[in-house]
Amino acid sequence: MSFDVKHASPSREKPIRSLSLFDTTCLIVGVIVGAGVYQMAPDIARGSGSWWGTLGVWGLGGLISLFGALGYAELSSTFPREGGDYVYLTEAYGRWAGFLFGWGQTVVIRPSDIAALAFIFGTYFSKFFNPWHETDPVTVQSAYAALAVIVFMAINIIGVREGKWTQNLLTIIKTLGLLMVVVVGFVFPATQSASLSPETLEPFPFYLAVILVLYAYGGWSDMVCVAAEAKHPERNLLRAILLGLGTVTLLYLAINGAFLYSLGYVGMASSGAVATDVVAHRFPGFGAALISLLVCLSVLGSLNGVILTGSRISYAAGVDHRPLAFLGKWNAKTGTPVRSILVQGGIALLLIVTLRSFVDTVLYMAAIVYLFYFATSIGLIVLRFRQPEVSRPYRVTGYPITTLIFAGICLFLIYSAFNYKPWIALGSVAATGIGLPVYWLFSMPRRKNDLS
Repeated sequence: MSFDVKHASPSREKPIRSLSLFDTTCLIVGVIVGAGVYQMAPDIARGSGSWWGTLGVWGLGGLISLFGALGYAELSSTFPREGGDYVYLTEAYGRWAGFLFGWGQTVVIRPSDIAALAFIFGTYFSKFFNPWHETDPVTVQSAYAALAVIVFMAINIIGVREGKWTQNLLTIIKTLGLLMVVVVGFVFPATQSASLSPETLEPFPFYLAVILVLYAYGGWSDMVCVAAEAKHPERNLLRAILLGLGTVTLLYLAINGAFLYSLGYVGMASSGAVATDVVAHRFPGFGAALISLLVCLSVLGSLNGVILTGSRISYAAGVDHRPLAFLGKWNAKTGTPVRSILVQGGIALLLIVTLRSFVDTVLYMAAIVYLFYFATSIGLIVLRFRQPEVSRPYRVTGYPITTLIFAGICLFLIYSAFNYKPWIALGSVAATGIGLPVYWLFSMPRRKNDLS
């Protein structure tokens, strides 16, 4: 007996190729550039140890991300279908692996990512607008976070055109905002305190600085999740990845260069709110509020992109697997996977209510994220051997060295997540691992073939 719902409803509505190269490039820039560059820049500077070390580690993060992205570019041009890693893991290891990825994305990764971004928005928006001064700040921040999730769920349910227009607009606004901080930092440098010296800085391990940088670059793989909606995917997906990552790397180098030039290395590394320190001295009346608003817009761009791309993964898994069949429905009127959007948003709201912490939410998903990155990267090598006859419009530059370097770094990050907070990491692994018995329960007649 087969539980493949893909064959059960051959007349289902399918995605339409409506995303241009500009749309997909805005999507990848919008997903990557959030508040991470503002929040984590001082810690990364402390871990880097010097002016040039800071810029070097940000450049290294872009290069490592590029190594991973090149593998995804080959896979997406070879299999330009909706679902990203779900498709690639299924092709490389079998249906069980694709299901496990879809399960993990649905119950852990995407809801956690949405909740984490929403927490950042709630934190900064409460600084910008908070008439409830006597209320617990965490409660206010959580309420704003939940509101952001609900609003952007609604935007993405309305239609893909509304979702992509929102994404494009927010990406343009926050890119201009970043450039504004860059200009202020270089043109109006702050007065650097002579009392500050490197000896006053609290030590910060270099490997943690690398982890934070890679987190700031996180999200580049999301672009392949909308491969079935991209125009001319055989050429535009690679172009979007290269343009998107290149743009983000230049933005990150420029903004950190501005921080360093304006505040000095020690001033930047010891700052509690680095962008505010750069802007507020020039615009003391409204500089802090301006930066809070800018961070909010940056986060909302990432939030919208994560909701848009993540729902496509759950949709793809639901199309192929009975346990997630409820999610495998495409709404013909809106042109979006409405049920997937509602489910991932609902779990994200639950996480906001229960965890009430940005850091714990990020740690909850970290090990699983890099585990699937690792599996997909190795899957590229597996598919080179298993399917040599398949047309590959793009082949990874520097293969297999670039792919193996990225896979090795993923293993290091998995180890770091377990080493730092093992119980939180184990929690996400357990939640994802439940997917295996669920899969076996619904597909016992074909289990032997799927695992072979």
